[in-house]
Amino acid sequence: MSAALINGLAGAGGGIVAELITYPLQTVSTRQQIERDPSNSTSRDGIIRQMYQVVKQEGWERLYGGLTPSLVGMAASQGVYYYFYQVFRNRAESAALKRWKKGVGDGSISIFQSITVAALSGCINVLLTNPIWVVVTRMQTYKKTNKMRPTHGLPCALDETSRNAVVENIPYRTSHVVQEVYDDAGLWGFWNGVTPTLIMVSNPTIQFMLYETILKNLRRKRASNLKGADGLTTLEIFLLGAIAKLGATLVTYPLLVVKSRLQVKQGLDDDKRYHYKAD
Repeated sequence: MSAALINGLAGAGGGIVAELITYPLQTVSTRQQIERDPSNSTSRDGIIRQMYQVVKQEGWERLYGGLTPSLVGMAASQGVYYYFYQVFRNRAESAALKRWKKGVGDGSISIFQSITVAALSGCINVLLTNPIWVVVTRMQTYKKTNKMRPTHGLPCALDETSRNAVVENIPYRTSHVVQEVYDDAGLWGFWNGVTPTLIMVSNPTIQFMLYETILKNLRRKRASNLKGADGLTTLEIFLLGAIAKLGATLVTYPLLVVKSRLQVKQGLDDDKRYHYKAD
């Protein structure tokens, strides 16, 4: 088994475990991102309070709406990313080694090359898996109501009360969402939100730049310390990484909001001011 395939499988397994643990938080977060009305109380509620409201009004299962396609998406995303990352890195290292044999460089890839490899892998991942995340976003944001939603295959002869009763008992399955996306926007609807998602590939780059900048400044301040410039504890390195990730997330979070609003269903009865188009 190749190193690229091993990395892909390991990434997929780790992604599935993380998704199972954090999924309810993701569901609530996505719902908050698509809230268009700032006067709505749900847009101001905390995570725990909103989770309570979802359970109270819609049941526990709504916190896990879309979990199955999400697990598939996470496994696919992590697998695709790490597979292509290893493939591109192997090629970059091979090229660097050839240059070294010719007397150019030291045989290792540069930081810029590492960032490029990560960015290319991220872009391929986004393009291949975006359809899955469109489905997941719609399933996370679907809310149980008494309103009739479009369905396929229900008898037209049913009166309105009967149709509503039937619709209320039909689970919002993955197959329904796939058909709904296709009916709304055709095949390209599965790539709604792909542009901001591609831009968000820069998140790890921003994180790395912040980490290196903070680390450089900290080492400069400690240059005269008895521990020396490299005297950083494991906890300090962990905190530096967390701060850098927080900074990168704050910078790219608006793009995440835009992505979610592009992917969520645009209701025909919604205020037209709150409709979003991927153009």
